[in-house]
Amino acid sequence: MSNVNEKPGSNPSAKAATRNQLSKRSPKGGTNFWARLWAQRELMLMLIPGVVFYIVFKYLPMYGMRISFIEYQPIFGYDGSPWVGFAHFETLLVQQWPLFSKLLFNTLLISILSFGTSFPLTILFALILNEVRMPKIKKGYQTISYLPTFLSGVIIASIFIELFSVGDGIINKIIMAFGQKPINFMLQPWGYYLVYIISGLWAGMGNGAIIYLSALAAVDQEMYEAAEIDGCSRLKRIWHITLPSISPTIITMFLLNIGSLIRVGADKSLLLRNSATIDDVYMFATYVYDIGIRGSQTSYAAAIGFFESVVCAFMLITFNYIAKKRTGSSIW
Repeated sequence: MSNVNEKPGSNPSAKAATRNQLSKRSPKGGTNFWARLWAQRELMLMLIPGVVFYIVFKYLPMYGMRISFIEYQPIFGYDGSPWVGFAHFETLLVQQWPLFSKLLFNTLLISILSFGTSFPLTILFALILNEVRMPKIKKGYQTISYLPTFLSGVIIASIFIELFSVGDGIINKIIMAFGQKPINFMLQPWGYYLVYIISGLWAGMGNGAIIYLSALAAVDQEMYEAAEIDGCSRLKRIWHITLPSISPTIITMFLLNIGSLIRVGADKSLLLRNSATIDDVYMFATYVYDIGIRGSQTSYAAAIGFFESVVCAFMLITFNYIAKKRTGSSIW
């Protein structure tokens, strides 16, 4: 006898039969895990490449974190190198405290400036695109904003160095058009930060807006229609409907970015810095490159990277707890 309730003479639908199959209970109670897994086998197969990627490139390399607690010597390998415990961390936090405080300040400064600029502006850009009512224009703006994602960091850095250069830079030509003297931005610490932030905003805004546009597509349009009937302006609809509807996505993206606040990539910083600004923009990432790659202090560089990871994990756990208590939205 079929478990699907049906009228006499009618045939059960495929959807009802599938739902009935997935709702089978195991002897211990609860939905049968293997039945649900088999029903979603296509999705599980699509998940395999991502899982393999994280296992190979994220979890297996964790074994190498032990290099932070030894004085690694390639000739002896991991097992033969002498164990030094927390000596590298003591060197960083105690013996080289002035350098550590400088690295921490510069890293937090560039991170906060970049994050404080790109995070709200990306949301604003997504809201503006969402309000565009012409599909072709909307897609065109979205495509143009996404194109920098396909450019390498070297190309992006080269573009902005040329834009802000003294000789043929467009920015300095505009400044001179107003009767002012040209500014050598790349020789000034504040100019370095300006170029760093603007280039990062230009390169990442389109990619980041896609996530918010996906969340905006799921907002119930009937709420907009009801608010419009009640006389709400477009700004009020954005403030009272759009932003609350995508707040879980905003909080999730905030937590994912805040967790890497102290971990800044070295590639763009190495490309933008020069002999005039190298001391003023020295960060953990560039310091690790200088002592690890160029100075061959592998264990000490790994210890600094391990310290960054611990701080990032602590910040992520802390802000995730605060977000869960205050808003109810969190990563876990």
